[in-house]
Amino acid sequence: MCGIAGIMCLQRRACEVNKTAAIIKHMTDLIAHRGPDGEGQLTLDEGHVFLGHRRLAIIDLSDEAKQPMQSADARFAITYNGEIYNYRELREELKQLGYQFVTRSDTEVVLKAYEAWGAACLKRLNGIFAFAIWDDDQKELLIARDRYGTKPLYYAQVCGQLVFASEYKAIIAYPGFRKKLNLKAVKEYFTFQNIFSDNTFLEEIRILAPGSYIKISYEDKRIPGCTNYWDFQFSEKGTNITEQEYEEELNRLFVQAVKRQLISDVPVGTYLSGGIDSGSITAIASQSIPDLKTFTCGFDLHSASGMELVYDEREKAEYMSYLFKTEHYEMVLKAGDMERCMEKLVWHLEDPRVGQSYPNFYAAKLSSNFVKVVLAGCGGDELFAGYPWRYYRAVNCRDFDEYTQNYYEYWQRLLKQDEMQGFFEPIYSEIKDYDTKDVFRGIFDKIQKESLSPEQSVNYSLYLEAKTFLHGLLVVEDKLSMAHGLETRVPFLDNDLVDFSMKVPVRLKLSMLDKAERLNENEYGSKVDKYFRKNRDGKLILRKVMGRYIPKEIAAGLKQGFSAPDASWFRGESIDYVHSIISDPNAPIYQYIDKKYADRILRKHISGEENKRLLIWSIINFNEWLRLFL
Repeated sequence: MCGIAGIMCLQRRACEVNKTAAIIKHMTDLIAHRGPDGEGQLTLDEGHVFLGHRRLAIIDLSDEAKQPMQSADARFAITYNGEIYNYRELREELKQLGYQFVTRSDTEVVLKAYEAWGAACLKRLNGIFAFAIWDDDQKELLIARDRYGTKPLYYAQVCGQLVFASEYKAIIAYPGFRKKLNLKAVKEYFTFQNIFSDNTFLEEIRILAPGSYIKISYEDKRIPGCTNYWDFQFSEKGTNITEQEYEEELNRLFVQAVKRQLISDVPVGTYLSGGIDSGSITAIASQSIPDLKTFTCGFDLHSASGMELVYDEREKAEYMSYLFKTEHYEMVLKAGDMERCMEKLVWHLEDPRVGQSYPNFYAAKLSSNFVKVVLAGCGGDELFAGYPWRYYRAVNCRDFDEYTQNYYEYWQRLLKQDEMQGFFEPIYSEIKDYDTKDVFRGIFDKIQKESLSPEQSVNYSLYLEAKTFLHGLLVVEDKLSMAHGLETRVPFLDNDLVDFSMKVPVRLKLSMLDKAERLNENEYGSKVDKYFRKNRDGKLILRKVMGRYIPKEIAAGLKQGFSAPDASWFRGESIDYVHSIISDPNAPIYQYIDKKYADRILRKHISGEENKRLLIWSIINFNEWLRLFL
């Protein structure tokens, strides 16, 4: 797990080799937190291609495995960030084809896999990765990203050069880069509290789509479009497989996935939140690692109220730590911890994404004191339908247009369309024609539209959330763990487990399609009382199988997100901090949003009229981003 960067002179333009080599060194220095164990830079093709690398040594800690790495004949060169969990199997297959290896690293396996199979090798890789490979014979560069977007990769065309990196702060450092706010991305964010397209907050920079690659040659005047090599395919196909057979296969693949991802030459731990996903991962991992280290972030609830009183899960985490005999560490977050980390959080996260992500920052900080690798539970909800109240907003629709309209209404998490003009009053004329509904519908462009049965509607929803919400979660997880030199692995996103989960019938994930209740996630009061205590729907097959490893009451427990009680804190202990930003007429945000509108949002929240915690957080985050990046 590392940080990568690179420059390619399009059209083979002449460049000052020494100067550009110094630039790539500076770019890798800016992402040194991603790889504190070493660095390397490589100049190729007479100074027209430059690769940079920062190393977090996880597998094969020797100097032989350092990067950038070249093939023996110097035809191929790679800078690589990630872990390939099936690299040993691929290594043996490549040996049978006559390839020889000089390291024990997965980096060399990826390099030789590309040498053997070209871009087709991407479909064989089971892991998390973003990398660039230069082919000196073809004079061609490939940049690629893993299936799910677990590892980020950004790129831009700057002064006639392709510039790419794991984090866009490195691209900004390229001389001549023009920093301009991308208003389209801002509108997307304040609609979805996420960015659904390949836009970033900087107009010139794109994020490479998950499951895709780009090949660039000197003939290209501009960076070509990306090629998708994989996509999610949730499908409701009739089979003769019994429910018990589905359960046994899920059990086998889950255990296999966790054990695959324990491979490491450095200490591995797990997050242990108190819920089903991290608890099940910990149960399996503890069978292989004596005194497994586990980590929990809890919350001080002295000033919390309402539904936030259940946000602290330390008691359940401590109970599972006792059962699995782990070496357990905890951190308790209080009002004020958000303010303390905000500058570092935004600098490392770059574009804001889903949720109020500062608890993830502290969880990674805690874990990095003890291990270099941690397993997390991301993906279980998105694959096995963990958010029933979302999907039920769009079942029983007449046609696909009605489905997308209903689901789009739900996914306007921050501002509705009719609120945009008032909120963005200073810039509304510049963004009014950018329709986020078109962005939303565009997510479905590449999938086959089938009948709109309730089950298929759920599969459409799972597809959308895997492509957008899950991607946002993964970007947050990567950026905030790598901020502390920590590698996060996600066993639920093992290729074999994902392929299987997409074929599991919806009836084994959800049971209440005919009695769907629609809820507002941000309303005051407890959706736990209104919904979950009635039916405990969602992730049914996963709960049943994981009940073999974790206590039954936890396997059947209520869905709980990883959130701080910010709705209460923003009305109480953190109110001065919130006021210091939103009430400041000179705050950078007021070049783009209307101050009276922001004041009204804050008043509604403080009075208890509406829960505006996500919107308040997003305004604060945007303000800090403007201060740091523009």
